[in-house]
Amino acid sequence: MTRTVGIYIFDNVEVLDFAGPYEVFTCASRMAAKMAPDAPPPFAVRTIGASRAPVRARAGLVLHPEADFADTGHIDVLLVPGGVVDAELGRPEVIAWIAASAGRAELTASVCTGALVLAETGMLDGLEATTHWDDLDALRAGWPKVKVADGRRWIDTGRVITSAGISAGIDMSLHLVARLAGQELAERTAHLMDYDWRRD
Repeated sequence: MTRTVGIYIFDNVEVLDFAGPYEVFTCASRMAAKMAPDAPPPFAVRTIGASRAPVRARAGLVLHPEADFADTGHIDVLLVPGGVVDAELGRPEVIAWIAASAGRAELTASVCTGALVLAETGMLDGLEATTHWDDLDALRAGWPKVKVADGRRWIDTGRVITSAGISAGIDMSLHLVARLAGQELAERTAHLMDYDWRRD
């Protein structure tokens, strides 16, 4: 079974917040092909924008979404990266799309301040969640129903997974590979990436 991972990208997205998970899931499929050449890939990854217009990441990198809200198709794993999310929080169409897509997805995950976007949908109410250390207070203040946790790389509550900043999103993505496609594949993927996977 191939799961589609949809990564939402937007102006001022943090590059490694989306590119780290992108690399994890695509490397996992490459490694899976070595382990079982005749099996379908475990993941198909696509970037999604509100429209097909290019977006400019926080560091200036220009990105071209592979799909937009009108043609995303089915998403099994929805991932919302962080960055400067103030504008996204003020776009009702974005919040509505994320809420609807998360409702249909098997899993929804965030990296860094992507947790604030998930919180705006209400899906983190009553759940433990985390974000980048510098944004924990903002998450607490803006969404008091969220049980904000300090000092955690990621928090898996079942259907919703949140992670701290940048490299923690890579750790979380490897955790998701292990959860969805097996521990061995996750370990081999981390080795392929020459990445020291922190599993705590």
